Amino acid sequence: MTLGEVLKGHGLTGAARKKALQTGKVWVRGVPTADAGRQVEAEDVELRERAPRIVVGRDPAVVYRDDHLAVVWKPSGLLSVAAPKRGSDDNLVSLLARIFGQAHPVHRLDEPTSGLMMVALSEIAQNRLKALLEERAVERRYLALVHKHVSPEWERIEAPLGRLEHTGLRAVVREGLPSVTHVRGVQNLPRSVALVEARLESGRTHQVRIHLAHCGHPVVGDSLYGRRRDRFGRVALHAWKLAFDHPLRKGRLAFEAVLADDIEKHRRWLIRESR
Repeated sequence: MTLGEVLKGHGLTGAARKKALQTGKVWVRGVPTADAGRQVEAEDVELRERAPRIVVGRDPAVVYRDDHLAVVWKPSGLLSVAAPKRGSDDNLVSLLARIFGQAHPVHRLDEPTSGLMMVALSEIAQNRLKALLEERAVERRYLALVHKHVSPEWERIEAPLGRLEHTGLRAVVREGLPSVTHVRGVQNLPRSVALVEARLESGRTHQVRIHLAHCGHPVVGDSLYGRRRDRFGRVALHAWKLAFDHPLRKGRLAFEAVLADDIEKHRRWLIRESR
């Protein structure tokens, strides 16, 4: 059943469905979506009429918040933190600081990457969350569209990461930092593209993108490491799962974000165009 069909079953007219989707009032499995054509389970769909008005795919959305931390759905194209020479550009941490009074970075997602990101709302939470990351006690999983089909069996990619001496580009280098990514194929698609899942063991900058390219499966849309021209406007990488023990309270927090609208639409386009 498509999301549009579920919303129709809720009694929404076509105009009402369109407005709800475009303004961030429709959430699937805890995150906003504007993709009426995606396949969903009816019980996973929420109509949040009181949710803040946002443009899905452009604006961030707070998935969880308490006194110590927030988990946020970051859209592609938004910086995680302030970047050199881009001081006037919005970034997720600064936006949250304006909303909540303070916000502190813990980890980051690349600017073109969408999905779940945690942000500390106190300095003690920041220190303890960073410690969890260093202990590799935070589960972080990604979904990506990549070139060439991939086996459904988990593969361990262990390749040290650093910078190339002559260009400064991040890459697999012999004397780099130890880095491990686990990858499996989720769905092999037409045009020799695959949807894959990647699980981080370490968390280096651009790790998933570099490791996948190193194994001959560059991420669709990644001109930096893939060196390819694609019909997709950004790096097709999405942080879909985040799980960790609360840094200051008992209990585990776990979040999942369905595939970003633009990646999901491209996945369906690949299937449709091959028929």
